[in-house]
Amino acid sequence: MNELLELEAPLRLGIFAGLFALVALWEWRAPRRSCKWARRRRWPGNLGVALLSTLLLRLVTPAAAVGAALLAAERGWGLFQQLELPPGVAFVASVLLLDLLIYFQHRVFHRVPLLWRLHRMHHSDPDFDVSTAVRFHPLEILLSMGIKMAAVLLLGAPATAVLVFELLLNATSVFNHGNLRLPEGVDRWLRLLIVTPDMHRVHHSVRHEETDSNFGFSIPWWDRLFGSYRAQPAGGHEGMRIGLTEFSGEREIRLADMLLQPLRSAPAQSASPTRDA
Repeated sequence: MNELLELEAPLRLGIFAGLFALVALWEWRAPRRSCKWARRRRWPGNLGVALLSTLLLRLVTPAAAVGAALLAAERGWGLFQQLELPPGVAFVASVLLLDLLIYFQHRVFHRVPLLWRLHRMHHSDPDFDVSTAVRFHPLEILLSMGIKMAAVLLLGAPATAVLVFELLLNATSVFNHGNLRLPEGVDRWLRLLIVTPDMHRVHHSVRHEETDSNFGFSIPWWDRLFGSYRAQPAGGHEGMRIGLTEFSGEREIRLADMLLQPLRSAPAQSASPTRDA
């Protein structure tokens, strides 16, 4: 199984890079919306923070979630290890439960003021395209990985299931953050299976009631099941405003300001009383 650990990083990078390039080309040729900022202005900050996050993860948790799964299997730790479930059942249950965990983690990061300070860097992007998929604060990425590793150990999730979950999470995040135009009928049916760009874009609206909806990244069912689903933005996709009203302007695309985002306070007249701390 050590081969799986060695395979994880190049496999994730290869799939991510290939899909990122495909979505970037697609949204360049057929964008859903016009962007405020040129790619050459926004992308250095978004890609730069992604690089810092990757380096931090490799430094602090080189084995990551797959390594936690291998450790659980070796030591016999976790619920599924104790129940001795059939491999197929453990595989499917692990992927579903880990995705459900990410859904609730996302909701908690919106609700708890200190965690929102980390997560709001993702939402302060003034545009919405494939580069937004990697715009997460390095400390949020590290905290999220710690949560996933703890869940993997508690579940005793199979390493192959954890790898598939991570690949699915990365791939769908790149896809559903794309500035992509899908035929209405295709989007309507596709969002029954995965989170589509039109579904997730609502989550990046400046309207708080829309930001607090459509929390799913991969599987779209959780939002419907737990009452957080919103089909369309009130202003339509072309007319909706992206980002955070209280954090806007050029500093939100500069790498240094992005990294300092958790330390910055919103203007008193526009801060959300339920989020800003």
